[in-house]
Amino acid sequence: MAESEPVPDPVQVGEKRGCSEDREEDTPAKKPKVENDHENGGPPHQDESEEPEGEASDGEEDGETFADMMKHGLTELDVGILKYVSDHEGFSGILKERYSDFVVHEINKQGKVVHLDDLSIPAEAEEVPEVEAQPKDCDVLTEEQKKQLGELQFFKNKEENVSIEMMDDTKEKRTLVHKAIKTQFPGLETKTEEKDGRKFIVAYHAAGKKALAAPRKHFWPKNRGSFCHFVLYKENKDTMDAINVLSKFLRLRPNMFSYMGTKDKRAITVQEIAVLKITAERLAHLNKCLMNLKVGNFCYKNHPLKLGELQGNHFTVVIRNISGTDEQVHQAMTSLKQTGFINYYGMQRFGTTAVPTQHVGRAILKNDWNEVVDLILKPRPGAEKEFLVRCREEWAKTQDPEAALKKLPNKRCVEGQLLRGLSMYGKKNIVTAFGLIPRNNRLMYIHSYQSVVWNTMVSRRIEAFGLKAVEGDLVLRGTAAHVLTADEAETHSIHDIVMPLPGFDVVYPSHHIGKGYRELLSADGLDIDNMRHKVKDYSLAGAYRRIIIRPSDVHWEVIEYDDPRISLVHTDFEKLENKPAPVFNKEGKYRALRMEFSLPPSTYATMAIREVLKLDTSIKKQTQLNTTWFN
Repeated sequence: MAESEPVPDPVQVGEKRGCSEDREEDTPAKKPKVENDHENGGPPHQDESEEPEGEASDGEEDGETFADMMKHGLTELDVGILKYVSDHEGFSGILKERYSDFVVHEINKQGKVVHLDDLSIPAEAEEVPEVEAQPKDCDVLTEEQKKQLGELQFFKNKEENVSIEMMDDTKEKRTLVHKAIKTQFPGLETKTEEKDGRKFIVAYHAAGKKALAAPRKHFWPKNRGSFCHFVLYKENKDTMDAINVLSKFLRLRPNMFSYMGTKDKRAITVQEIAVLKITAERLAHLNKCLMNLKVGNFCYKNHPLKLGELQGNHFTVVIRNISGTDEQVHQAMTSLKQTGFINYYGMQRFGTTAVPTQHVGRAILKNDWNEVVDLILKPRPGAEKEFLVRCREEWAKTQDPEAALKKLPNKRCVEGQLLRGLSMYGKKNIVTAFGLIPRNNRLMYIHSYQSVVWNTMVSRRIEAFGLKAVEGDLVLRGTAAHVLTADEAETHSIHDIVMPLPGFDVVYPSHHIGKGYRELLSADGLDIDNMRHKVKDYSLAGAYRRIIIRPSDVHWEVIEYDDPRISLVHTDFEKLENKPAPVFNKEGKYRALRMEFSLPPSTYATMAIREVLKLDTSIKKQTQLNTTWFN
């Protein structure tokens, strides 16, 4: 955040309108308690692909349109997102009409924007062989065999394996064939079999337990760093999905990879990844067979990556079919650059179904475990897969976890994990049963409750005092919060002010907004003086978060185009392929706003875009607007 930039005179706070934005922005996963600019201490980021209470449908279900189903979802008003920084006039537009309209580049801990711009293998990797020098395998396999192996690799072959008869059988020849298959067709494993006195090398997919087996041991030079760091470029795929694909092809456990933050699914994203003792050469081979993924910029280091180490993310965002005039766009973007936006937790924090995640979190904090189970498993209106609907109906009818579990084809969703816990431990041991849900998913519920409290109190703070520091506000001194006196408030700007997420280890503003925390939690049946929980995981320490964020590196342009199908961003991969940058018309059928800006970790790009458009970013509202637009 550009703290050194001059702060303009305070502007009037805008009022609430209605948006056409679609998914979420990118922020890294975080630990619950951090108190600085780069780690705000809030809940870990929930990627748009993670659905805490089952999966939302992407299309029609039982004749009901997605727009109809989303009428039961949340709006910004429901989660405390009420105010704007600027008083400029808002305008409409469509965000993420194409996933290429949302491009995210990680900013590493050195402050460098990460790009994929080099697919070559580092010289030291080429010079240092593994157990044996890589064979010249081009003559080992016939063209027909390569075709069959390629079809097997991409699951286009109905057969489960490909058998290659060794006519000229020697151990050396078999070794060459084994190596050729594994080098040219990552993801395939090989074995030697003997049938009727003849020897065959059988290639098959390394799946199941094989895929999770320990990696094959190779010689690793002592002077080479243990971790291969590389840049991952991905399109329309979330970070964990991408890592699972790499794990499968390399026959590794996913936890062999490390990264600094998770990135959006519906986007093009570029980030650093590190993997233990896998050569750049092996990784580079994957580029021949990966779909919507590319890896490059390889180097070796002695350390992995850690969550939260990044300095932030740089966004390139295209908002299509804008209605605003050039002057409106200029006013909106100038305000974003100079003043910033309210640092609300975005809509994706709170789920997409009719049962908000913060309600589950409140029940956990109240130790009301029957309510927790009821909220997660009860039938609800809205966008849900049919199998989840049947599962919920079975639970409502029988309260039998095993019967309800049988309705789920995928037992790994939150509902399936909870039902499995209930069938194992019984309905009298709900805390233990709930523990079968992965820890991050469980914490997401209580963190979403913290988030809605924070959003609500920040809206009240801005309503009461506007965009200036006042007596009783909080600022950070190191990692501790300090309450401003009237004189001190004169020397601080709104960009210095923080507000606490509720917990046992924070202080609250001394003005009436601080008392509002107590009243809000009390209305929810919680004691602000007793935020420790019987279950240690659910004890909330709390943390501090800046209320206004000013993006850095802000640039924008209004572009005109005729074909809505074309990409309006020149991606790293297109540059590597020497594809030309998009050319824009001086006059076109459509107008789009292309903006660029950088944000610190754990801030929501959708909230910056919301400030520009002055429109509601909830899926419920945007679906209504997009449906109206296209109808």
